[in-house]
Amino acid sequence: MCGATLATCGIAALRSGYRPDMSRLLAATLLATALLAAPASAHDGARVFVTTPDRALQLSDQGTAPFTRGAPTISVDPSSTFQTMEGWGASITDSSAAVLYRLDKRTRDRAMVALFKTDGLSYLRQPMGASDFVDEPHYTYDDVPAGETDYGMRRFSIAHDEAQILPLLRQALQLNPRLKVMATPWSPPAWMKTNGSLIGGRLIDDPRIYRAYADYFVRFIRAYARAGVPIDAVTVQNEPQNRNPSGYPGMAMPVAQEAKLIEQLGPALQRAGLRTKILGYDHNWSEHPNDVDNTPPGEDPETEYPTLLLSSPASRWIAGTAFHCYSGDASRQTLLHNAFPNKDVYFTECSGSHGETDTPEQIFAGTLGWHADNLIIATARNWAKTMINWNLALDPAGGPHNGGCGTCTGVITVGPGNTFSYNAEYFTLGHAARFVQPGAVRIASSEGAAFRNRDGTLALIVHNTTDAPRPVRVGTGSRSAAYTLPPGALATFVWAGR
Repeated sequence: MCGATLATCGIAALRSGYRPDMSRLLAATLLATALLAAPASAHDGARVFVTTPDRALQLSDQGTAPFTRGAPTISVDPSSTFQTMEGWGASITDSSAAVLYRLDKRTRDRAMVALFKTDGLSYLRQPMGASDFVDEPHYTYDDVPAGETDYGMRRFSIAHDEAQILPLLRQALQLNPRLKVMATPWSPPAWMKTNGSLIGGRLIDDPRIYRAYADYFVRFIRAYARAGVPIDAVTVQNEPQNRNPSGYPGMAMPVAQEAKLIEQLGPALQRAGLRTKILGYDHNWSEHPNDVDNTPPGEDPETEYPTLLLSSPASRWIAGTAFHCYSGDASRQTLLHNAFPNKDVYFTECSGSHGETDTPEQIFAGTLGWHADNLIIATARNWAKTMINWNLALDPAGGPHNGGCGTCTGVITVGPGNTFSYNAEYFTLGHAARFVQPGAVRIASSEGAAFRNRDGTLALIVHNTTDAPRPVRVGTGSRSAAYTLPPGALATFVWAGR
């Protein structure tokens, strides 16, 4: 008995020389022709999820677009592979933790489930100490009275984080066991700095300071691990070329100082038996013009900071380079990858923001489009293993904050009252994090960003940048699925790879 389709059986019969009843042969031939011309079955197609600028669709499941014979207009090539993805996420800043704890436990749990289970956020970047987004005075883990020092780290403590930040991190890890966490200081303790303040200044250029600061990192990583939060990677200074932070922790760290610190930190991590990766730079794609203008007289602005750092002896301890979005564009990541192909690229910060008179509708539409193009798609197409937004959650006024940004938005907004709502960042991140698992490999695509998960499924993220509907055919080889993208829509197509 033939175990294939009726059409295949009919064709095989003809080849064998069998002479069937002509009426039955005609019926089989007609059926074979119909099957070959018909679309693939409903399960053999691309599932489509769409978000539109007017919020009519918000990561909405639009069903399955069946595969049919026909060349794609957006083609995917799984045989051409690039970087392995680590994850997508944001930062549980002090401010994010504070506003989440304004919710009652049931509502807070719903928010965390939405972020880490439904949306699938899988990589967090945590400030080591205070950033501008705190609801209290600035702090580090080893603050001592002015004029005192603590080279032995006798005052070191992460007790501050045990109230809100660590419980949220542990909950996130429970909701998504594949979640990874990296950490970044905005400032070392003030006693390690030239100006004795968390704001501005530089690291004191003294071997004892470099050794003490390396010890500070080791103690932090160990303390977080004991608290149930392993640290996957660290960068040694947030925005090292931001020489004059506006009222919040930060400092200048020239290439030579970053290299010296890394040359202390790398061996210190090794001696401690820690496998935490070190990433360099952690600043904009291109040096911001304001940072160039604020270069001290007689000093090099170091516009090629990442290249200089990876060309230094410290490079042997550096796993990769981290980038922010506030100047330049993601093509700088590819330039660095081409120069140092054995070093990874991470994208670690970008905040949504708004103008003072923008309406909520304008903020959502503007953020959706810019983040879709420049973050979700462009960072991946330019070798980034992560794409991390800034604050996970803020209040309706974009706070609380102590210095710094007054127009930033979070992935979600908490409030008014015991409520939370989803911002455009929730959906842009979700278009990737829900369908592109940690360990997925980016694959070639004629546009958008495409990935192959470990289970073989393929995901393609595309953005209709026009104000008109756009018919597309998505697929590989000679089979594709037809769908019409709404104006300005962000879409993810998911299908089983072959």
